[in-house]
Amino acid sequence: MWTDEELAGRINQAVDWLRTRVTEAKAKGVVVGISGGVDSAVVAGLCCRAFPDNCIGVVMPSHSNPEDKEDALWIAEGFEIRTVEVNLGGAHTQIMGQVKNQLESQRCQLEGEKLSQGNLKARLRMSTLYAVANALNYLVVGTDNAPESYTGYFTKYGDGGVDILPISSLTKAEVRAWARMLGLPMRIATRVPTAGLWPGQTDEAEMGLTYDLIDRYLLGEEVSSEVQERIETLHSQSEHKRHLPPSLELPKLKGLD
Repeated sequence: MWTDEELAGRINQAVDWLRTRVTEAKAKGVVVGISGGVDSAVVAGLCCRAFPDNCIGVVMPSHSNPEDKEDALWIAEGFEIRTVEVNLGGAHTQIMGQVKNQLESQRCQLEGEKLSQGNLKARLRMSTLYAVANALNYLVVGTDNAPESYTGYFTKYGDGGVDILPISSLTKAEVRAWARMLGLPMRIATRVPTAGLWPGQTDEAEMGLTYDLIDRYLLGEEVSSEVQERIETLHSQSEHKRHLPPSLELPKLKGLD
């Protein structure tokens, strides 16, 4: 395991990195969505250290568990981060309702309705974060960790749509260790990971893997062949999420004589 000195040093590196990236972008501060989970809590802690006077935490309930909002506000208060709360439930219901009605009127088969509504929720959150960030000339800071980045467990143009990612090289275990160093309680560090995309949704159930197994694999430790195959399948299937969209490059036409 890591020593407190090692953890403190890495946290300081992350804080300096945030300041450098914001300066390079000629921005003034940072925006982070706070969900109540350990990843967003750690990123919020880094952001408030980097920009104590220029950091906004955005809480975005959308038919969510009320405890998520309570924890998110508690985290923001503990770090003394100014918060903006935007309830996205009404917008989500309205957009999804119109999409379903229009598709059904065209006699389309709705094969991925749950995924569609879940990804819409994530993309509404992304749009909200950028609405706040653009209004203040801030950067949007993402909260994906290494297991999520490698397996593609994030919504394309949703929680994957950010400006900078300060913890995307950290295993889940290291994120939890950073949480302890930042003064977060065990109930936040050990909270069941969920993106809150639909009732009862959890990260590990959706991936079919525990974060511990993915951590071990990424660290080069031994895991079963089934686990390795599952992780690499997720990585391969999500490769498109880690790149800009492919563009068709056509040869230039010669001018007419």
